[in-house]
Amino acid sequence: MSSDQNDALHVINCFRDRLRQLIRVEPVLDLLSFLEPDQKERIKAKLHTDGNVNAVSVLIDEIIKSHNGNKGWSRELIIALETVGCKNAANYVKNNPPDPSEEAENDSCVRLIDLMRLTLFNMKTRDVCVQCSSLGLLTQEDQENIMTATENQGNIGGARLLLTRLVKNETGWFSKFLQALEDTEHHDLARQLRGEPGNEDEVMSVETYESSTIEESEQMCMAAPEETEMNLNDSTPSLNLSTDNSLLSEDLNSSVDSSGLGASNVSIAETEEVDMYKEGMEEEKEDRTEDVDQSVRQRDIVLRDYQMEVARPALEGKNIIICLPTGSGKTRVAVYITKEHLERKKRMGEPGKVAVLVNKVPLVEQHYKAEFGKFLQHQYSVERVSGASQLKISFPQIVEKNDIIICTAQILENSFAKAKNGDEDGINLSQFSLMVIDECHHTKKGGVYNHIMIRYLKQKHRNQQLVKQQKSPVPIPQILGLTASPGVGEAKTQLKAEEHILQICANLDAFTIKTWTIEDAKLPYKKIVIAEERKKDPFGDVIKKIMDEIHTHAELKPLCEPGTQNYELWVVQKEQNAAKEENQRVRVCAEHLRQYNEALHQSNTIRMSDAFRFLHKYHSEELKTKSSSEDEGIITITDTERFLFTLFEENKAELQELMGKPQYENNILAELKTNILKEFTIREKARGIIFSRTRLSTLALSQWIQENPKFDEVGVKASYLIGGGDQSVVKPMTAAEQKDVLNKFREGEINLLIATTVAEEGLDIAECNFVIRYGLVTNEISMIQARGRGRAEDSSYTLVAEAGSGVAERESVNEYREKMMSKAIAKVCKMNRADYEKKIREFQIQAIVEKKVKTKKKQQKGMMKESPSKISLSCRDCSVLVCPGEEIEIIENMHHVNVTNRFSKLFIRRENTSLQERMLDYETNGVIACKTCGQPWGSMMLYKSIECPCLHIKNFVVTYDSKKKTFSKWSELAIRFPAFDYTQHADLLVEDSEEEDMDTD
Repeated sequence: MSSDQNDALHVINCFRDRLRQLIRVEPVLDLLSFLEPDQKERIKAKLHTDGNVNAVSVLIDEIIKSHNGNKGWSRELIIALETVGCKNAANYVKNNPPDPSEEAENDSCVRLIDLMRLTLFNMKTRDVCVQCSSLGLLTQEDQENIMTATENQGNIGGARLLLTRLVKNETGWFSKFLQALEDTEHHDLARQLRGEPGNEDEVMSVETYESSTIEESEQMCMAAPEETEMNLNDSTPSLNLSTDNSLLSEDLNSSVDSSGLGASNVSIAETEEVDMYKEGMEEEKEDRTEDVDQSVRQRDIVLRDYQMEVARPALEGKNIIICLPTGSGKTRVAVYITKEHLERKKRMGEPGKVAVLVNKVPLVEQHYKAEFGKFLQHQYSVERVSGASQLKISFPQIVEKNDIIICTAQILENSFAKAKNGDEDGINLSQFSLMVIDECHHTKKGGVYNHIMIRYLKQKHRNQQLVKQQKSPVPIPQILGLTASPGVGEAKTQLKAEEHILQICANLDAFTIKTWTIEDAKLPYKKIVIAEERKKDPFGDVIKKIMDEIHTHAELKPLCEPGTQNYELWVVQKEQNAAKEENQRVRVCAEHLRQYNEALHQSNTIRMSDAFRFLHKYHSEELKTKSSSEDEGIITITDTERFLFTLFEENKAELQELMGKPQYENNILAELKTNILKEFTIREKARGIIFSRTRLSTLALSQWIQENPKFDEVGVKASYLIGGGDQSVVKPMTAAEQKDVLNKFREGEINLLIATTVAEEGLDIAECNFVIRYGLVTNEISMIQARGRGRAEDSSYTLVAEAGSGVAERESVNEYREKMMSKAIAKVCKMNRADYEKKIREFQIQAIVEKKVKTKKKQQKGMMKESPSKISLSCRDCSVLVCPGEEIEIIENMHHVNVTNRFSKLFIRRENTSLQERMLDYETNGVIACKTCGQPWGSMMLYKSIECPCLHIKNFVVTYDSKKKTFSKWSELAIRFPAFDYTQHADLLVEDSEEEDMDTD
């Protein structure tokens, strides 16, 4: 062996511990040819079982074994490390480590990132990822992996991967990362990492669930770049963890009432709930006595042996999580526990009151009619609360007058927040003696369930202090969580899966998690149908040709293939940057590119004609907007807009011709047709659900089925079910419309439901006997939930996907993760009691510390709110100055309006074809748009008979202290706007009316 080889081995051994932290095994292995396949398998096995650090040790051992006969192994290793972004590790292998001072500084930076990890999870991961990549901190593969993680696991999952990749760079990465944060307008985060105090001129306000509003939730939905019902990965201002030690030395005297990750990580189910709550349900037409089946009012609730076994700790008054498969009677167990709880309270002479919390509006009605009302109404007062019922009577009155309240979690959280702020219309946690949390796996950071449970943990901790002071504790409710699939989070190993289950238990303060293997439980028959890839796609080729011409016109160079999610992210960023730079040519081109990208996706999943109709509708509406003639003038069309409209017109005929050629349609739709026809042919009474990814595809599939006579011949009666959040493209369903569709599906009037993921959880239709997921795979929880919608004994679960899409592979991963979840639950159930309680306590203390830091930061920011004079608004499209901040007022702490005469001359009004909504004191049914370019600005709201133009901040560029910024919701803006003075404006209207009357006389 040569001296150079010996030196290289000696260097690797010397720096073994350092390399263990810097090398990423998996991508490096792909580039090492000097290792044998069996050696690589051993390393990969170690990686999967014991993690990356231990796998690096095995890698080093195998390198030491394999040096003979391969003189170039060290060079090959160095090249591999540099290629995959492990440049720091490569420097150590080359025996060129940083000097001790640089090394110590780099270690400090790594520790700082680790300390600030929870804060950094709130950054806009996609934006930071792209910027880091441009600065050379990430490889192309890194960027793709982070984007994929963000799409599949949410903003936090992507941020976690980004930070993991970041710290493996060579020294100097930290300053580049700070630059990336500054470039993406994370100024506050950058300041915290530098240890600098906050700059009052740029600090944005944090508004948690306690002060979040319905309007902001709506805007979060509308601002989402992809029209899906998966995740809203908006960014929130960060937590300030770089605080003094006095924060931690207060011995945790007050607990938490928020998760510490900000309100904008709201799951889509929670956001849709807020939207539907805002929207209001239709008036209840049925008489209450008809809601409850008389024949079962006196019927005892009889549990099976396994149900009684899992319920036992709860019957003893303990907090537990019940984890049973879908269809095994979890809710029935909860009804039994509720009944026994109230009876025990009555015997003891103590007040008893139960809150049953759900995460989706349709489940309120389902739990009332099918379970709690059905079995308990004869003995206890049971009330369900959603938009309509809350409008009739205040929530505190409902709580006071009833024993069992079934409601959406957001309504309860809103009322808790009101009580905290001193509002008489609020309620306290102590008013409940039992809280049942349905689908409790959503009790995680950023979720409304967790916000409620954080309040619980805060009071529990205070009670411990009160007991020490020999004072009476404040009552807190018993907690009962229900789930079929807690999942494994982002775990890659069995140990991490167990930690995830323990975290859920800690969030719910569970004494234990109870599960049971039901021997006779039959899972739906599962099959995966793979369609052949489309060999020719001339329709898609024309769209890509159009996109290339737009790229040339706007001088844009895309970083990824059109038709993909990464392209969508890229073009959204280009639109945002162009709006701030007032580059209208690029901005309008980017907006049109988004539409063509969506059309490509539709062409690949549904029909070419659907994609064409989508594009034709978009261009027709845009052209109509730009050509609208108003009394005040005519909207002008720019040269770029004329180019874009002409470009579509020039290619429209070819697209129309191609969409009429069935030989060019995608094959996945044909496979779906075959499977639907098969289900309705072989079953006497078929009733099924098709899950699709987006609202557009859901509506298009419904239309496709209704237009095809083959489906009618076999008795298909289809309808769609989508969420209630407002969207720019698809009109949402009201809560009443959802309720009507679900009732028809239960009664068999509809036998095929095409739905987004809004129907994945909790939907209980006993006769549903087949489920199809159409090119849709997310995580193991969604897989289990979707599969569980098939309740009939002979039910089937089918995944239809295109070859090469990776969908089938992700489904296999989910099956593996489901097994990990089952093993993890079993392991947690067998844990030593002391070890279990210690771990739970650690997680809860961590939540308390996070909340304490966040609360202090929020208070600091609250004191920094600026004057409205700090800002002005410009049209996002044409950059015309719209209004100074002084003209903006707030109605009911949520609607930002401008009622000045000056502003009224700048906009035109149109009918709102997307959404109409009615509430207590106001209604909105019109759109206001820029008179110059037709860009929508917001809605015309009728508030107590006064017309108020309501501004949506996402439609504007905000000049904030001479810097141009874009925002997705008003809460990001640290401005203290005045409340709307109704009396003043009403008096002005009366005066104007009297003057008109005098003129008439």
